[in-house]
Amino acid sequence: MEEKLKVLVVDDDEVERMAVRRAFQAANFTIELVEVTNCRSAIAVLCNNTFDCVFLDYCLPDQDGLGFLHEIRSLSIKVPVVILTDRGDEQIAVELMKAGATDYISKSRISSEILAQILRNAIRVYRAEMQIACINQQLRERNELLSQKNQELEAQRKQIELQNQKLMEVSQLKSQFLATISHELRTPMNAIIGFSQLLLRPQCGSLTTQQKNMVERILNNGKRLLMLLNEVLDFSRLEAGKLNLNPEIFDLSQIVRVTTAEMLSVAEAKKLSVQIQIDLQNAVVFNDPFRVRQILTNLLSNAIKFTESGSIGVNVKELPNNYIEIAVWDTGIGIAASDVKYIFEAFRQLDQSITRKYAGTGLGLPVVDALVQMMGGKITVESQLGSGSVFRIELPRQISPSHQQGSDGMSKIAALSSKKTSTLREAAKSASAPTNQQSYFPQGEVYRLPKEREQR
Repeated sequence: MEEKLKVLVVDDDEVERMAVRRAFQAANFTIELVEVTNCRSAIAVLCNNTFDCVFLDYCLPDQDGLGFLHEIRSLSIKVPVVILTDRGDEQIAVELMKAGATDYISKSRISSEILAQILRNAIRVYRAEMQIACINQQLRERNELLSQKNQELEAQRKQIELQNQKLMEVSQLKSQFLATISHELRTPMNAIIGFSQLLLRPQCGSLTTQQKNMVERILNNGKRLLMLLNEVLDFSRLEAGKLNLNPEIFDLSQIVRVTTAEMLSVAEAKKLSVQIQIDLQNAVVFNDPFRVRQILTNLLSNAIKFTESGSIGVNVKELPNNYIEIAVWDTGIGIAASDVKYIFEAFRQLDQSITRKYAGTGLGLPVVDALVQMMGGKITVESQLGSGSVFRIELPRQISPSHQQGSDGMSKIAALSSKKTSTLREAAKSASAPTNQQSYFPQGEVYRLPKEREQR
């Protein structure tokens, strides 16, 4: 069924209105036609009714077409307007279209076909314009909403930034507090350890077995507390960016052997075998020997702590591109795949309960991870729950910290590697590695506890 259209004709000439009326009738339009003779009447009708199109005579007694267009636009009346012109008024009609008219037709050319075509085109153009205007309005509303949301987000961003600044200040105060309290506690703790060691010396007098056991317990717990304090102090320094590396040339194999030897008594207490495999053609590196020992100590301590039976070990080998790999492994409880991503988070332990079996601050691995990154290396973990873990550290043979003095580290390493073993041992003394402990772990061999100790 054809849509019924409502059309307004504004013309003071009855003959011309009749011509328009007959043309519409001949076009077989379903149409409601309203006729008025002046602009005032047209405005009144348009204010109270909705029309699909207006046919407007350019020359009217009370107002011309241009004034009419301006007035209906000022009243926000939206309707397509077709201008009816006399011959020779085409230029005026073009100006009217620039002012807002939809189309124009010469009165001498009015016919059913032309009138029908112009009416359809006018309505189609008008509806397209209205659709575009509606879309533009929706876009404006959405832009306003987005602008409002952006303002809210900007306000939230500033608030979050302010909160982050406050959190950073709190974090800095926390780090300063940790550093201060750790430093203050180390002094009395060192005194406790020193006096305990002094009491155990034979020249200070003999102790009963019970007294000796008590002093040894004080000494061991003091050392453990000092280790925990050092972890907190190192973490606070790392967090504040105040921990520096002090690189030296040293024998890595010597450091590995001596550090592992220091852990033998703890492993022996749990009847764990300790293995070392070193495959290095050139054992000389340029790094911070103290921090390398710290990394090894933390990893070996964890390996012993989380291994109830079996063995632990250290494997060292050369990698391409002048890198060295240190792998610390164990046959302990292992780590679940879902927990591996958490083990390097500060203060986090997989068992957070107060009744947990394995004690500690949760800072050992985060400190190791931070130190390895400072050295330009990386650490990876391979673990299977119930079968053990392997922590692999890849380090460059020569580190390049910002405070490194001189750039001839590699040349020194090359020169040092060509000397005899005795020279290598002398270079390793800078890491406080006593050479008399080398016999614990011959190069490339495996160390295990004696049979009689395993049977105890």
